[in-house]
Amino acid sequence: MTSYTRTLISSGSVYEPVIGYSRAVKAGDFVFVAGTTSGAPGGAIGGTDAGEQTREIFRRVKTALDEAGATFGDVVRTRIYLANIADFDAVGKVHGEIFGEVRPALTAVAVSALAAPDMLVEIDVDAIIGSASA
Repeated sequence: MTSYTRTLISSGSVYEPVIGYSRAVKAGDFVFVAGTTSGAPGGAIGGTDAGEQTREIFRRVKTALDEAGATFGDVVRTRIYLANIADFDAVGKVHGEIFGEVRPALTAVAVSALAAPDMLVEIDVDAIIGSASA
């Protein structure tokens, strides 16, 4: 049986210990970044623009990947949750700017709601360190 060293990566969110989750978990060379939104105390960063919310989400995801020793190039799977499927093109455009050459497996679904009404997008990613093409 293979065993992996497990490292918990925190964003510092007050919700992490209350709900019992981590921004990301690294297990060996595998990195799993939790569902990430652009939520902030003053409202979602990016306002009502799903594309701008997505840019903020990927800034946050990058921070978690960096801390785990991974890059966007190591991402093998992304999942996008949309409060409104009509936002798919705007969100997909930003996803393509980041992952156009990487081309991870992608799932995109519309959901009835996210954690707060101003959140339009939530994204989680999985990465394998060292899987980026040279």
